[in-house]
Amino acid sequence: MEFTAAMLAAVVAAILVGAVLQRLSGSGMGLVLAPTLTLIMGAAHGVLLANATTTVSGLLLTLTLRRDVDWRRAGIICACVVPGALVGAVVVREVSAAWLQVVVGVAVLGAIGFTVGADRLGRLPHVTSAWPTPVAGVIGGFFNTLCGVSAPVLVIHSRLTRWEHRSFAATLQPIFMTMGAISVIAKTTLGSTGSTELPPWWLMPLVVVLVLIGVRIGEGLTLRVTTAQAKRLAMALAALGGASALVRGLLTL
Repeated sequence: MEFTAAMLAAVVAAILVGAVLQRLSGSGMGLVLAPTLTLIMGAAHGVLLANATTTVSGLLLTLTLRRDVDWRRAGIICACVVPGALVGAVVVREVSAAWLQVVVGVAVLGAIGFTVGADRLGRLPHVTSAWPTPVAGVIGGFFNTLCGVSAPVLVIHSRLTRWEHRSFAATLQPIFMTMGAISVIAKTTLGSTGSTELPPWWLMPLVVVLVLIGVRIGEGLTLRVTTAQAKRLAMALAALGGASALVRGLLTL
């Protein structure tokens, strides 16, 4: 696909902001990137690049937060991502570009609505059986591949299982890394990119550099910006992008 200077500048800005917010709050990369890149590149390629970017950011933040990661639970969730990702890749391949934009917009706005009301989830029952963990992997893999947003599924899992927040936030990083990588592999293997032409090869090295810069900036801001402030900014940017993607998709139908 052809990249104009304006498109490249917008992609660079979106990835930098997403990486900073991911470092500050532990999540938010997918919520910000998926709708923004969908508007810039189209739904199929936009979500694909969002998946690739979360793979890189997840890897870097895993190295930083590895002492707090619950590796056993992360392993179970990641192993169950594959079937959900495969189903999601098939849906992406079969659905039109306009409908994909609508799906991304609805998913992002729904995720924001869920996140805003997340405090009420403390009333959910405490589940002590093992089933929420693999189920979270399957459903999260599906939504991550379809629209680049999986964090709300994992938040529900954490509330049901009473997962301690510090460990949960750290464990999200290898999960995001794995989900992103599997989503990219599933979609490129099954031809779900919307066309045979992928984004230019030089974009991935650029993504790595941008994520490194964004994570470093985020580290420098940790003493000045609270997690709550970073989450509110991520929600505002995601809401703007999600609403724009939804409107554009509906107008294109």
